[in-house]
Amino acid sequence: MKSIPTIVLALALAITHAGAIAKDTKQSLLFDEIPIGSWSTSAELGAISTSGNTAGTSVTGKIDARQELDDWSNQYVFSGYFKEDKNTDDEGHRYRERSAERFSASAKAAYKLMSDNDKLFVLASHVNDRFGAYTKYSTLAVGHGSRWYQSDDKSVDVEVGPGYFNGTNDEGISEHGLTIRGAAAMKWKVSQSAMFTQTVSVERGTSNTHSIAESALSTKINGTMQMKAAFSARNDTHVPDDKKNTDTQTSLTLVYSF
Repeated sequence: MKSIPTIVLALALAITHAGAIAKDTKQSLLFDEIPIGSWSTSAELGAISTSGNTAGTSVTGKIDARQELDDWSNQYVFSGYFKEDKNTDDEGHRYRERSAERFSASAKAAYKLMSDNDKLFVLASHVNDRFGAYTKYSTLAVGHGSRWYQSDDKSVDVEVGPGYFNGTNDEGISEHGLTIRGAAAMKWKVSQSAMFTQTVSVERGTSNTHSIAESALSTKINGTMQMKAAFSARNDTHVPDDKKNTDTQTSLTLVYSF
C-alpha cells in the first residue's frame, strides 16, 4: 500500500506533462460537474445473500450529495457496510454472527478562488469500524485543491494540506496528533455510458499513516440508474499485533442519481 500514492501521483504528473492544459475556459464545465445553484445526489446499494455450505448476508450502501454555489462547492458523503454469517456450533445449533460493520460520514466545504478549479477546503470525516484496526477514526483537515489536468474526457484533481486526527484502536488505546494530508482523484469518461474513477488519499501522522484507495467503473443503465463495480483498500501502518494492515472490499452496486 505504501506505493499506491506514489504511483497515482506519478501517473498524474505523466498525464500533465503529456499534453497541454486546456486553454479554453469553457472546458471547466467537465462531463461530471453540476450547474451553479443546484444539487446532485446519488444513492447506491449492493447486497449479497448466500446459502448452502456457506450462508450469510452482506450489504453495502452509500449516499453522495454535492451542492454547487457561486463561491462554494460542498459535498456530504455517508456510507455503510455490514456482513452477517450463519454458523453452526458444536451441538448443531445455528446462529448468526456479525463479522463486519463499518459506517463513515464526511463533509467538505471548498471556497472557489479566482483561477478555475482552484479551491481552499475544509474537510471533516468520521469512521466507526467495529472490526477494524481502528474502531473509531476522526479527521479534520484544511488545504488547497487544484485541477492538474483536464481534457474533454479526463481530469486529475489534487489536494494537499495539514490536518488533525483522533482515533481509538482495537485495543482501546486512543491516539491523536497532527497530520499531512494528500489526495488525488482521476476521472476518465471511457464512453458515453461508462466512467472510470481512481481516488487515493493519504494522511501521514506521527504514529500512523492512514491510506484509502478506490478504483471504480460505472456504466449507465438509463438516465438515472448506473451499475458500479469497485475495489477499495484501506491501510494503516500502525495496528495491533492481531490485526492486518490492509482491509479490502470488492463491490457491485446499483446507483440511482437524482
